[in-house]
Amino acid sequence: MTALQAFPIDGSGDPTGAWDHFATPRDAGLRAAALEKLRAIAALGATDMLLVIRHGKVAFTLGDPTKKFLCHSIRKSFLAALIGAEVENGRIDLSSTMESLDIDDREGLSEVERQATVYDLLTARSGIYHPAGYETPWMRRIKERRHAHAPGTFWCYNNWDFNALGTIFETLTGESVHQGFARQIAGPTGMQDFSLTDERSGGRPDGWHESFDISEHRAYPFRMSSRDLARFGQLFLRHGVWNSAQVLPTGWVQECVMPYSHAGTHGAYGYMWWLERDGVFLPGLVTPKGSYAAMGAGGHYCLMMPALDMVVVHRVDTEITGRQVSAFGMGRLLRQLLAAVDESS
Repeated sequence: MTALQAFPIDGSGDPTGAWDHFATPRDAGLRAAALEKLRAIAALGATDMLLVIRHGKVAFTLGDPTKKFLCHSIRKSFLAALIGAEVENGRIDLSSTMESLDIDDREGLSEVERQATVYDLLTARSGIYHPAGYETPWMRRIKERRHAHAPGTFWCYNNWDFNALGTIFETLTGESVHQGFARQIAGPTGMQDFSLTDERSGGRPDGWHESFDISEHRAYPFRMSSRDLARFGQLFLRHGVWNSAQVLPTGWVQECVMPYSHAGTHGAYGYMWWLERDGVFLPGLVTPKGSYAAMGAGGHYCLMMPALDMVVVHRVDTEITGRQVSAFGMGRLLRQLLAAVDESS
């Protein structure tokens, strides 16, 4: 295991360089014996990285925080974060329709589908169930039949919405999602490992994209280290502020994590973020009220628990065939982590 380098923290609770560590679990308000049990549970499964940040410092780490993993659908929460600045500067209007933006696809969108707005896509309520790329088997199973619902009337976790939003962002801003992320988030938060020219990008300066025969709208995958992903989580936990600077527009984080849609056994859904709803978040797990997460297939989580001032990053090397941690497995890990919290801290 590679240790995280220590570095001073300023008074805002955001690292000025690499992450600092608490000297002991007790200093972080955690019980050492319970954390050892957490470590043992993680060793039984496919967890490759588990990183817990509390009060802006590393409270627990297992695995290599510098290793980059595929983020899967966490990419969508990255884009949601980026859209805020473009809404504020007027380049993106959430009320714009697919018709007004000249957004179409291979099979053609109907007149009704073309009335879906950017807001509808952002909340996964477009009603556009055109074939889309980068879907998991679960996403294909839950996808509604074409033309089943009018825009804005029904929530369905649908990659057409998320991929088309990438097209809209890149068309209206003139930069790729990855370039926007580098400029708006990775740079200001001091990410240590993020690169536009990741090996999967083929050295392209606009990042990594995947194209598909079935749809015009590309996916925009990311690979990211856990210590960098934790910075993204900490930025949201601090309402878009980093080292006293307002990195994301005031109020945008709160707008992203409003429960716009009931997501059944998955809690609630905001602007491409998963939210706790009445304690429902993962199977068998009761999270503190107000918790929310960016999640990716196979066991990728960037979970914020504001009530505990905590960020939890969990990664799995899903590029190894068959390697994954289920929602039930993640729920077990989080139950043990919450059991380690000293309520008197």
